[in-house]
Order: sequence, then C-alpha cells, then structure tokens
Amino acid sequence: MMPIRDVVIFPYMMTPFVVGRESSVRALEEALAADKKIFLATQHDASIDEPKSNEIYQVGTIVNIVQSLKLPDGNIKVLVEGIERGRLLQATDTDGFMQASVRVARYPTEMNAQIEAGMQRVTTLFEQYVKLCQALNYETMISAVRMEDPAKLTDIIAANLQLSIEEKQELLEIFDPSERLNRIADVLDVEIEKLNVDRTIQSRVKRQMEKAQKEYYLNEKIKAIQKELGRGEKSEFDELKKKVESAGMPKEVKDKALQELKKLEAMPPMSAESTVSRNYLDWLLAVPWKKRSKEIRNIARAEKVLNEDHYGLEKIKERILEFLAVRQLVKNPKGSILCFVGLRVSAKLRWACPSQRRPAVSSSACHSGACATKLKFAATAVPTSARCRGRSFR
Repeated sequence: MMPIRDVVIFPYMMTPFVVGRESSVRALEEALAADKKIFLATQHDASIDEPKSNEIYQVGTIVNIVQSLKLPDGNIKVLVEGIERGRLLQATDTDGFMQASVRVARYPTEMNAQIEAGMQRVTTLFEQYVKLCQALNYETMISAVRMEDPAKLTDIIAANLQLSIEEKQELLEIFDPSERLNRIADVLDVEIEKLNVDRTIQSRVKRQMEKAQKEYYLNEKIKAIQKELGRGEKSEFDELKKKVESAGMPKEVKDKALQELKKLEAMPPMSAESTVSRNYLDWLLAVPWKKRSKEIRNIARAEKVLNEDHYGLEKIKERILEFLAVRQLVKNPKGSILCFVGLRVSAKLRWACPSQRRPAVSSSACHSGACATKLKFAATAVPTSARCRGRSFR
C-alpha cells in the first residue's frame, strides 16, 4: 500500500506521478518485484510526510504499474492505471513500508431503461461541461466517454472533472454505478452553472475593458489632433473640468455640470447650443458654493446706509429695520422673504450698493408691480424706485 497526496485516482484512469518518500519507494519496489499491483489511497493532510492508517482515506484504488523510471535524485516517476475500487480493512507497517488488507466490492450492473436514461443524461451534461471548461480538450473527452459500461463512464467523467480532493473522494467512495450516475449528474449541473456564471462575468469584464481601451484610444487621438492644431495638450475642457471638480458643488449639481461639459465637448464651437451650454457652465462656476460671509445685524449702521442711499421709502426702511431687529433676537433664524408691493417702476432690485458695500439681497422677482426679495444677510441696500436721488439702477 502507498499513500498519495493531492490526487484521487479512479479506476480506468492513467495517472503519472513522482514517488519520493522512502517508505513509498520501498512499497513501490516491492510491488514491482511482485505482480506490479499496489493499493493507492489519498491522505487527509498533504503536509504530513509519514501518515498513519487513520490519516488516510479508507477507500482507494488498486492500480497496475505501467511504467517506472528512477530519477537521478533517487525519486521514481511512475505511470499507473486504475483497476478497481477497494476498501482498506487493516494496514500494518512491515519492513519500512505499509502492507494493507483490502476488500474489493464489485457491483454488476444490469442495463435497463433507467440506467440508459441516466447514462444519456450524464453524457449530455458532460458535453456541455467540456464546451464551457477550457482546461479540457473537447474532441478527446467526447470520444473517451462514448461507451456502454455505466461504471467505466462514471469513473472517466469523475476523473476529468475540475473538483476538489474531498469531492472526488466522495465520488470514489460510491461503489454502486447507478447511484454514482445520479450523483455525477447532480455535480455536473452545479459545475455547469458555475461555469456559466464565470463566463458571464468574464464577458462583462471583457466588454468593460474593450470600452475603456476604446475611450483611451480616442482620447489620445483627440489630444494628438489638438497638439497638431497648436492648442496644446491641456484643452479648455480640461480646465473647465478642473474648475467643476474644485468648485465645491453638491453632488447633483456636479453631476449635471459634468454632463453639460460632455455635451459641450461634442458640440461644434460655433453652434448656438454650445454658447448656451458654456454660459450655463460659467454661471454654475460663478456661484459661491462653498463661500460664506458673516451676517451684519447692526441696526444703526443699516439705518444710516438706507438713509444715505435711498430717498423716501420710509415704510420699506422701517420694515427692513424691524426684520433685522427680529434676527438679532432669534439665535438660529431661518431664511425669510419680504414682499414690497407698489406701482410698476423701471428700476429693479439691485445686487450691490453703488458704493460697493456688502451685497444685502439675493434673488428677486418683479411681476406687475409686486417684488419678492429673500434677504440672506444684513440689508445694506433696498429696492430702488425710479427716483432714487436721481439714479436708476436697471
């Protein structure tokens, strides 16, 4: 008997491997001197050099030694062919190698409709598996499974499946060919599903890589054309993109800006749509997204500014000062809207005082004599009428 590592040998399977352990070499030499037959069983842990009988699977394969070649380093390279399954009954250490008592269990199979249907199903599933598995040669595998013996068919298929040692050992321990047929059919179903998922993922990754490569090629070509035109490697669109990235915009606004930038890149420079998109981007970049100013709530200063800059409008001035007084009393005031109603005039709300004082009002709307203004910080300017000390701000 000889324990083997990292491989499960099935009947009818030709397997080459190298024997290096001293005990295994002696067992092999003993078998070569006799009838060239030896019992091979897989050990549980491949890292153990000298496994004991309880560290070896109890079901193995009786094999015939077809070829053996002694290597210069003392190891022996052998080629074996599986003959039949065997169950280990007892193992003893004799003269430096293991001798085993093995029971052979043969299951004669009578062909019937159920067995034939099972063989047909397993053969069809294995053909699908070989088509999906790149590690197996299609023509060789299909010709190898064209047979009428269910025991031989299941063993050849099991030997060529890409399974773990534990899963292969489980198949080896099924002695009944009809039961083995059903088990291999279930295993093939699972493995085909795995291969289909892998192929889907690989196709998706391949498409993404092809798209990325295509975009990279086109971008490099655009850069080369721009360089030939004397525009340099960094185009105006790159600068705009950097400004969008560093503007501190909210996510929704940033996504919209980048989308508009892509549209702008695809437009002809002289088209009217490109002018609209460019103006929209410039406006987005001009908004102070992450800039804040301190609110001034000095009522005396506000009253002075109102009187200096605006003639009359006493009720409006009084209402603005009341508004500032309330904001002084409230710790966390919310944004409010003051609506001044009067006759339609040509002057609109202005954004800054003529003396370039701090802007006081933001966002305005004048419709049919009504003007709604949202004050965000201390008012240093108010809506001007057509007669504001002889000045009109449009």
